[in-house]
Amino acid sequence: MPRPQFAAVLFDCDGVLADSESITNAVLREMLIDLGWNISQEGCISIFIGKSLKDQWPCILANTGFRIDDQWIGQFRNRRDLALRSSLQAVPGSVEAVTQVVESYGTQIACATGADRAKVEMQLSLTGLTQFFGDRVFSGMECPRSKPAPDVYLTAAAALGVEPEQAAVIEDTVAGVSAGVAAGATVFGYCPGGPISSTPEQLFEAGASQIFTSMEQLPGLLVQGY
Repeated sequence: MPRPQFAAVLFDCDGVLADSESITNAVLREMLIDLGWNISQEGCISIFIGKSLKDQWPCILANTGFRIDDQWIGQFRNRRDLALRSSLQAVPGSVEAVTQVVESYGTQIACATGADRAKVEMQLSLTGLTQFFGDRVFSGMECPRSKPAPDVYLTAAAALGVEPEQAAVIEDTVAGVSAGVAAGATVFGYCPGGPISSTPEQLFEAGASQIFTSMEQLPGLLVQGY
């Protein structure tokens, strides 16, 4: 059997497992436009993807004059979840890649996201990925700080009983790569291209050790003899 190269693998969710970024970002952009901020798709992607929305209130306030609160964030999550339930799919090849990784790593994998727990658990269920992660799902919103701080990756590594330096992190955003690097992990940057994707240069600058462009490549990066 192929041997694992790391003690554990920690997967981001949005953009790595669930092809959700364009759906979520479109809902957010609509709501920001409703507040009077005529933000472009590119601008919304650049500012918000990979970050916790609640932490971005100063930016939203500066551009709209409105201080988002728990009620507004709750409305956003309701609209977001409806859109996700309607059209969410797994990132192409992610189910197959995780299946192959699990053959070598077993339960030494986790999902570590900056999103709220309800969202990530819904997405894993909708994409058929819940079976691989079980209760090894960690939300940055339940940590003192969310990405780009390392807290969620430190929490996930501790729960799996490994040092962060022994773990591989799979990320697709600058904020996520920064979080993995700050935790001390080896970070692999997923860069499939397209309007939602960070560029290889951005991910390398954030500290990614290696870039891959297709989920078919991932098991070979994580498993010896694959």
